[in-house]
Amino acid sequence: MDSSKSRTRTYRVQFHNARQIYEVYVREIYTSDIYGFVELRKFVFGKPSQVVIDPSEEKLRSEFGDVDSTLVPVHAIIRIDEVKKEGTPKITEGDGSNVMPFPMPVQDKKR
Repeated sequence: MDSSKSRTRTYRVQFHNARQIYEVYVREIYTSDIYGFVELRKFVFGKPSQVVIDPSEEKLRSEFGDVDSTLVPVHAIIRIDEVKKEGTPKITEGDGSNVMPFPMPVQDKKR
């Protein structure tokens, strides 16, 4: 059996949320039945420790710890990476801009 098919896949997903950039780790990603959304399922968090290293990890754990799935708008996704092992989920501040570029269709210049 091919080892790449037998291992559990882990994805690092970065997306914009309320002027911040969320970086979460999930086991499953799907195109949602609701047009324009990506469904994230099976969030991965490390074992909770007594010492809080990064408060943003605790915020993400409290926000997504009991969530079965969440829908993220496609235009909020920055990138999705398949990774060999999960890292620490985190929240970082965005660039301060409250303007998100709207995805525009590519125009065919031959017309």
